[in-house]
Amino acid sequence: MKAVVVEEVGSFTIKDIDIPKPGPGDVLLRVNVTGLCRTDLKLIRTGHRDLILPRVPGEEVVGTVCELGEGVSDFSIDQRVYVYPGTSCGHCRYCSAGAENLCSGMKIMGFHRHGGFAEYVLAPAKSLILLSDTITDDEAIFAEPLSCCLNALELANLSKGESIGIWGAGPAGTLLCRASSALEAQPYVIETDERRLPPLRGYLKPPAMTFDVCVVAVGSDDAYHQALSHLNMRGRLVIFSGLSPDKSGIKVDFNQFHYCEQMIIGAYGCAYRHGRKALDYIGSGKIAVRDLVSHRMPLEDLEHALKLVEKRDCMKILLSP
Repeated sequence: MKAVVVEEVGSFTIKDIDIPKPGPGDVLLRVNVTGLCRTDLKLIRTGHRDLILPRVPGEEVVGTVCELGEGVSDFSIDQRVYVYPGTSCGHCRYCSAGAENLCSGMKIMGFHRHGGFAEYVLAPAKSLILLSDTITDDEAIFAEPLSCCLNALELANLSKGESIGIWGAGPAGTLLCRASSALEAQPYVIETDERRLPPLRGYLKPPAMTFDVCVVAVGSDDAYHQALSHLNMRGRLVIFSGLSPDKSGIKVDFNQFHYCEQMIIGAYGCAYRHGRKALDYIGSGKIAVRDLVSHRMPLEDLEHALKLVEKRDCMKILLSP
């Protein structure tokens, strides 16, 4: 099968590799579509904490079941599924609390095991979510990034009527905005790139406003400084987007958090249950995603797609093998 393979950080090749055989509990999927995000760009260009080489990237996958491993009875050939990208131990304190993304045994598709930048991909049956006929492949691919947004908003304890400031209006920032609105909060977006603004007219930040929750969805230390200065009393700052090692040690005035009773909350990835909730929101039309697809490309155009992401000349790029 044709696949993108990263053998060393900084480059990739597209080559033929063997179609994997499903073991017990596994399902072989024909990849219908896979989404490209900035994490894939980081993984390929500069590496990632969780990356084990060599690796086929791609953690946003929608596929069709084409072969079942021993013991799999919950799925049938030709069913369409979304793949929750993680696998965990299932019994530690974090898994038991519905936070399997924090499990020390977590293995992520596209990082620890091969992902969806290929014609076929293996996935554990327990990671699959069956898709209804009311949701298209292109819509379902947003379940993964939307899941991460729902996790962040859940951790922030965002409540109805609260204000939330979102720094960055890329795919993640836009999904955070729409998810906040679906939760009946009042989102505002802070974005200086005019190309990002059309989907968010009406959500742009009023001057000098402060927020109950601030979420930074762009890898910028300046954005974090701005967010810190726009927190209400008892406000919550959500660390949603990571920073490069040379930027991550930003200066924070802890007295501000002390006197204002504010909180800092980390948010990384998502749990399986967030995937189900994300698909419910998308399938019901409560969170629109179709307009966020800016490009559809064959897998062979990955280098061009990566350059578009680097230059912020796109929203969501969908790759088809």
